Amino acid sequence: MWSKHPRALPFLFFSEMWERFGYYLMIGIFTLYLKDVETGYGMTEAESADLYGTFIALVFLTPFLGGLIADRYWAYRKSIIIGGLLMGAGYCLMAVHNLAVLYVAMFLVIIGNGLFKPNISTLLGNVYNQDNYVNKKDEGYNIFYMGINIGAFICNFFGAALQIMLGWSYAFIAAGIGMLLGVIIFIIGTKHYIQFDIKKGVKEGDMSFTKIILLILLPSVIFGMVGWFLPGSFFGSDSTDSFIFACIPVLYFYSSIYFKASSDEKRPIAALLAIFAVVILFWAVFKQNGSALNTWADRYTDRQVSGVSENVFQSLRLSKEIQYSKDSVALYDDQFRIQKSNGMVVKEFNYPTYFKNNPPELNPPEGHRISVWSTNLSQSINPAWVIILTPLVIGFFSWLRHKRKEPSTPAKIAFGLLISAFSVVFMIGAVWAGHNGAQKASVWWLIMSYGVITIGELFLSPMGLSLVSKLSPVRITSLMMGGWFLSTSIGNKLSGVLATMWDKYEMKSQYFYVNFILLAFAAAIMFLLLRWLNQIMKEKGIH
Repeated sequence: MWSKHPRALPFLFFSEMWERFGYYLMIGIFTLYLKDVETGYGMTEAESADLYGTFIALVFLTPFLGGLIADRYWAYRKSIIIGGLLMGAGYCLMAVHNLAVLYVAMFLVIIGNGLFKPNISTLLGNVYNQDNYVNKKDEGYNIFYMGINIGAFICNFFGAALQIMLGWSYAFIAAGIGMLLGVIIFIIGTKHYIQFDIKKGVKEGDMSFTKIILLILLPSVIFGMVGWFLPGSFFGSDSTDSFIFACIPVLYFYSSIYFKASSDEKRPIAALLAIFAVVILFWAVFKQNGSALNTWADRYTDRQVSGVSENVFQSLRLSKEIQYSKDSVALYDDQFRIQKSNGMVVKEFNYPTYFKNNPPELNPPEGHRISVWSTNLSQSINPAWVIILTPLVIGFFSWLRHKRKEPSTPAKIAFGLLISAFSVVFMIGAVWAGHNGAQKASVWWLIMSYGVITIGELFLSPMGLSLVSKLSPVRITSLMMGGWFLSTSIGNKLSGVLATMWDKYEMKSQYFYVNFILLAFAAAIMFLLLRWLNQIMKEKGIH
């Protein structure tokens, strides 16, 4: 796999793999931890989804600033190392069960990701700008993306085992250790990429950093505070209002890049900004894996294991036992909405929540136990598909390239959006199979939905990173990479907004119909833009 690629690729691959190990371990248990009545914070579905959406939105908002700092001042290596260390510290602090400490930890992760994420992707693009590797850039990003998902796949097994055996805190610490390993591997590989660690500096016409602080960051803080303190809520919650208001100066900044660009830079920048806007809707649906789909796995999916499977899961500490007997448990209504009174969770004397919609024939005799696999393992379904499908997708595009029929990078993104829309059909089927949650549905619905959206993801996400590297003016490549992550950020926040509406849909299929419409609309827009985007690619002499 490495032989036809730059020597830097394996080091960047494993650095990103361990960074994503830490991030996805943390994010896979985040909402479960927030909603845990006994050892977490006992939040409702809406409360946890709102905090989750705001958190992952801010995680992907800061890369625009991290890209700017790297481009002008620190270069990529320093930014990546500092960012990784900050994230590692943040994950470890999450082990402290204190709401104030949790917010500090989230802040460190947000800042750290801003420094790490855009710059390691940009550094990879620089490595592939060599004449003998430039035609393999898309393939290189696909391999790099597989590294992301290997980390995302294995992390949930560690998270599940540590949470079951030792508790939430040890799972968060494991995330921090994973991040530290990523930083160490990155440092070891320095000699293979150091010549591509470029600090571009401030160019004539660029906005000074002082002006950026005064005209963008400070207004973002002010706008965010205004959104928070305005009476009522325009977009569902104070945090959502705050985020949207805070984005206004940042969006203005990216618009100004276009208007201030030279004539030969305007069209490529316009193309990138258009793509950024469209893919927001993809992330809005895709990033529900940690919220709505995590809820589906937890409450509406048959997670019981028996026989050989039970022995395997128990030996690996990936399942826990639930006793079929009445006790004091949190009160949920028939839609699994947790009931609170004066901010406190209401309790009742009943069977554990898992049995609420379990088919009666699968319930054990009174007092006996069943084994169920840990919910956060569902977060490994998508990365498992990525690992399986990435070689197939790479092979498919290589075959098309050989036949001179390979679609352009924008066309791949358009098809990715269309394919992703059809993934939602499986979740609609899951709702009908489970009689709208009255009975648990087979995990295969979830597996197939993730499988289809993974194909869409492989058509879109690594291609987006590659396209930014291809089209961006050299002087602002990392900054435009930050723009890609800004669109991800807005999509992430929108995913949280959508997830807060989960409890409002009595018929859960309607919730998934909304997701289908959003993705289908995004695909339609992308296909309409395709001729214009391909023309710009042709003008730049790239495919």
